[in-house]
Amino acid sequence: MILEIIQFPDSRLREKSVLIAENEVDAELHELAENMAATMYEEPGIGLAAPQVGVSKRLIVMDLDWAEGERNLRVLINPEVVESEGKQISEEEACLSVPDFSADVERAERVIVKARTLDWEPVEFDCTGLEAICFQHEIDHLDGVLYIDRISRLKRDFYVRRRKKQIRREREETGPPGSIPL
Repeated sequence: MILEIIQFPDSRLREKSVLIAENEVDAELHELAENMAATMYEEPGIGLAAPQVGVSKRLIVMDLDWAEGERNLRVLINPEVVESEGKQISEEEACLSVPDFSADVERAERVIVKARTLDWEPVEFDCTGLEAICFQHEIDHLDGVLYIDRISRLKRDFYVRRRKKQIRREREETGPPGSIPL
């Protein structure tokens, strides 16, 4: 099932997600992960965090290969960056929850990420490049941080003003909640 992606400025994107305990890895969590993956592929994106679909749990899905015709889905529980080094610029970083905007973002060049699989097996990734950027981006979501928090105040303020105008315009076009557009 395709899930609705929450968009900025929804306050749920600013909440810190809760850790998932081993006994919470059940059919419902598996279904959430499956639906998150379907949503990510549909949008299309290369990563999606549970808070982006309104669930305050530390769960992410990622697939950096699928755009090239292959699929290599990762479903990770409680991911965390345990080590980072260096700096790189993520050029034109974008987000499914921050529509119609991209920006250059400073990220760590190399990260080591520890997490659990849906089988509760521990996994560790030592990564650079796009993989490191994607991990940092999705883990930020789990902490209530958006990539626009990592850009200059001037660029962020420009986007916020533009987004508010867009939302206002959409509301004017559709009318108040519960009304029937003519």
